[in-house]
This record gives sequence, structure tokens and C-alpha cells, in this order.
Amino acid sequence: MKRRGWLMGAAGAAAAVTGAGGYLWREQAGAAERFDPLWSMRFPQPDGGELVMAERRGKPLLLNFWATWCPPCLKEMPDLDRFARAFGGRGWQVVGLAIDGPTPVREFLQRTPVGFAIGLAGFEGTDLSRQLGNAQGALPFTAVFDARGRIVQRKLGQTTFAELETWGKSV
Repeated sequence: MKRRGWLMGAAGAAAAVTGAGGYLWREQAGAAERFDPLWSMRFPQPDGGELVMAERRGKPLLLNFWATWCPPCLKEMPDLDRFARAFGGRGWQVVGLAIDGPTPVREFLQRTPVGFAIGLAGFEGTDLSRQLGNAQGALPFTAVFDARGRIVQRKLGQTTFAELETWGKSV
């Protein structure tokens, strides 16, 4: 009788673990889909034209939210640019979404040009960063997507090239 009770308990525990594992797997798969709206977005670019996020799908993407009035944002720009140059040949894309007005962004980029795409998200970009996991809505905020469009890394605060390089090698 004790053996039968033990077997029933073990079978129940196995079923619970299997069910929990299935739930977590579905939640993770669903989490990737929660960001599908990103891939249909379009942003004006400071130099004219449009940044079409759908064109970025299918390759790893480093998405950085920044502003000209944010000192840590400006301090990390050279590292983001270095990452874009170092990892672009490996299929990586870098996009900076400015939570700012077009004039200050244009003026900044004239003084400090970067070799990656910049989109003008305006202050509405804060809502997008929150949807991507930036609960505080603070800057800078970086989200890293794998080639399947899933977020694999998030960071609130200034990044460094060493950190970016580690992410670039792990995705």
C-alpha cells in the first residue's frame, strides 16, 4: 500500500513538473510574440526617409533608446557605434531610437555622426521602451533581439563596449 501511494505521489509530481514546464515554455514563446508590434513600426529618420523595422527582422538587433539631453546616453554612443562596426559583418544591426525632438537629434548627429540607423521615436518612444521591459521608462535603455525576434537581453543604464561584445558573441 505504501508503495502504491509513493508511486501515485511521484506520478502526480511528474505531471505537475511537466505541466509547469509546458506553461513556462508557452509563456516564453508568447513573450517573443508580445513584441511583434515592433516589427511593424516605422520611424522618421533625422536626415529624411523612414526607418522601417520590418526590414530589420531576421537578424540580431541591438535596439537602444536614447536622448540628446541624457549624459549617459551620449557617453555610450561611441561604444554603440564601435559595436555596429565590429559586429555588422556578423549580421548584427544597431538601431538608436531617439526619445527627443528632430532638431536636437540632427544637431547632435552633425557634431557626432554614428554609423548605425537612428529613428525619431519622440517622447512616445518611452511607451515602446516600457513595452520592451523598461518598467521605469528611464534612459538609456537597450534591448537585444535574436534573429528570431525574441528579446534575449535588456539593460537600463549605460552600456560598455565589453558588455556589448559579450552580447554580440552570445547571440
